Amino acid sequence: MGQCPCRRTKEGDEDGGSDGGGDFVSVSVAGYFDDDGWTSWGTLSFWCCYCHLFLHRHWLQSPCQDPLIAQEAGRYAIWLIPSLFAYAVLQSLVRFFLAQGLIFPMPLSSSLVLLLHIPLCWALVFHLGLGNIGAALSTGLCNWLNTIILLTYLKYSSTCEKTRVHFSTDVFLSIKKFFVLAIPSAVMVCLEWWSFELLILLSGLLPNSKLETSVLSICLTTTSLHYFIPYSVGAAASNRISNELGADNPRVARVVVWAAMVLAVTEAVIVSTILLCCRSVWGYVYSNDMEVVNYVKRLAPLLSLSLFADSLQAVLSGVARGCGMQRIGAYINLCAYYIAGIPVAVVLGFLLHLRGMGLWIGMMTGSSVPALLFILITSFINWPKQATMARERIFRFQQAN
Repeated sequence: MGQCPCRRTKEGDEDGGSDGGGDFVSVSVAGYFDDDGWTSWGTLSFWCCYCHLFLHRHWLQSPCQDPLIAQEAGRYAIWLIPSLFAYAVLQSLVRFFLAQGLIFPMPLSSSLVLLLHIPLCWALVFHLGLGNIGAALSTGLCNWLNTIILLTYLKYSSTCEKTRVHFSTDVFLSIKKFFVLAIPSAVMVCLEWWSFELLILLSGLLPNSKLETSVLSICLTTTSLHYFIPYSVGAAASNRISNELGADNPRVARVVVWAAMVLAVTEAVIVSTILLCCRSVWGYVYSNDMEVVNYVKRLAPLLSLSLFADSLQAVLSGVARGCGMQRIGAYINLCAYYIAGIPVAVVLGFLLHLRGMGLWIGMMTGSSVPALLFILITSFINWPKQATMARERIFRFQQAN
């Protein structure tokens, strides 16, 4: 989310990592922000519950939606509410472990949960005949299980001994600082996803809207599945850059940026190439309708370019978060998607009658603009200055507590 250099202490110290760390930085910072995350996101989960109820009763029933699909989506959203609270705690725990470089517990926990989730989801959906409700319940149960496993590790593992902070009323004093970083960081991602959802709604206004909506939904699902790969690289870069800046290692932070960019470009080229090679059959993954399959084939080159732009944007967004530039990132995404992307989509899709292809070109424009802007901003970052600013923020936080 922001800068939380929690494992850098003194050069050569066992918690300082192999890169050293310069002056002393309190290891309790991670614990404070972890408790802040539980408190803050737990509170926001109640607001999300209201949003789910609102979506069920109003938004999903809008004229742009098929009534049967809207009704089923609303039922799914309602039964997904218990998962929100687990997800709030889970995301705080993930950031807590990432900030300390404790990677092993998370993939181990996720793998165990996945092994349970597959048969559990099958049993609830097919064996008990619960359908989408069973899918929502299995997701919630597995999120809670994942959360409990990581909480158990946090409580009993010796690796978290120095950063483990017991809950106290002092946590509420730091919530404001948490939200200053968390809200812009969340807005960066939300503005992008909301624009794509708006794209699906707009497709419902096109002639032959059922075909357009189906194809664009397939494209959106494809980008969603792919997005988690570069987003993970961006999250890793965010935490590593913030740690290195807090440890007064600006040169290492710059190397992390280059490493993340190489990974992003390599991954994007591989995935885009695979998609282009499989464009004739990719539509069959989602539909047996030949009209849908052929439409997906036509959109595959644009979809490949979108995946490439999304990879750069996701990784560079992580770099911006690691440098504490969440507000700049939020403004960039706001301008890119809502001042550039959506207007271009409307003009191409409706005025120039390119229909679904025009809408997707607009969204591709929305993804390309922030990628280019983040590249420019990253290229002009003064890394020694960023390291100084990061450490000043940490020491101000220590003095306040």
